[in-house]
Formats: sequence, structure tokens, C-alpha cells
Amino acid sequence: MADKNKLHGQGARVHPDCEIDEVSQFGPYTEVGQGSRIANSCFGAYAYCDRYCDIANAEIGKFANIASFTRIGATDHPLDRASLHHFLYRSDDYWEDAAPDQAWFAARAGRQTRIGHDTWLGHGCQIKPDVTIGHGAVVASGAVVTRDVAPYTIVAGMPAVKLRDRLEPDLAERLIALAWWDWDHPRLRQALEDFRALPVRAFLERYQG
Repeated sequence: MADKNKLHGQGARVHPDCEIDEVSQFGPYTEVGQGSRIANSCFGAYAYCDRYCDIANAEIGKFANIASFTRIGATDHPLDRASLHHFLYRSDDYWEDAAPDQAWFAARAGRQTRIGHDTWLGHGCQIKPDVTIGHGAVVASGAVVTRDVAPYTIVAGMPAVKLRDRLEPDLAERLIALAWWDWDHPRLRQALEDFRALPVRAFLERYQG
């Protein structure tokens, strides 16, 4: 009998008290931490979020590491109207004869946030709509990211700014070209000891030549 507490190849392991809508999708070996809310989002294989994350309108890359209390794709309020309040678009919650503003919801859902492969989003950070986090990038705890983050860079602050490169540019380019995140499950297992033991350059020499 399979252990229900282990990750599996048929989708996500979902912890208690999560809210997940019907359109969200989850690749193999994914995980959703306790109390998280996921809406209109897609998790690539092996991606996970820890406890109490709020993720909306997002494409999450493979092997993404999302720490607790992170918010991705925070939804908007109408800044150009007479009021910011929900009653403008969730009107049916307030009046029986009023309809929700479906055009508003559709526009909001279209503002996609994209998180690259093998990224790390630190505890309590926030990634705004329409932002892309490049492959291999790191977002520091508590950062508020309002613009795109280049691959293999580390950003921090409010608003987030670049601290430094995570890897030398030539190594970052070679890792992106190698695209190990597209390897199948058995191949990842075969390479596990090298992932653990080898520095990046040596790993690339072994698997890229």
C-alpha cells in the first residue's frame, strides 16, 4: 500500500486546510503546504510551496522552491474608479439583482506571474503580477518583487533589487542549456550522487562535456 505522506508521480501531495480551485494543475512530485490557497495556477513537476502560501494566476516552473507565507500574483483593486472596494466587481455578494464584473476578473486572471525552473522564493516574499522570475534565481525573505528578475541572480528588498549573481554567467548559461530539469525521474535518480557531490562546473563537465 502506498504511503499517502510521500510524494508521488500522479500529481500533488496536498496538506490539510488548502483551498485549490478546479482550474489549477499540478505536475508529478509536487506539494502544496498546509493552509495554502492556489487559484488559476500551474505547478511544474517537483515544484512545491510550504505552509500558508497564496498563489494566483501563476505559472510555477519545475523544481521551484517556495517558502512559507509567500504570495505570488497578488490580485488588484481598481485604482482608476471612484472606489477600490469589492462591491464594484463582487457585486452579487452584496445585492441579489447585481452580477459580478466578469470582465474585471478576466483581466485580472490574464496578468500572469511566471516563476522559472529551480528557483527559490524566500519566506514571506511577494511576487507581483506580470513579473517573471528567471530560472535559478533566488528571492530573499520578505522581498517585494515588482519587476522581472534575470536568471541565476539573487534579489532582496522592498522593492527588490539585485544583490549579486548566484552563479558566474557562463555557468548559468550552461545550466540553462543543459536543462536538467527536463530529465526524467530515473535519470535524476542516476545523477543524484553527482548533484550532491559535484560543484557546478564539474557537474557540467560530466553531463555536458
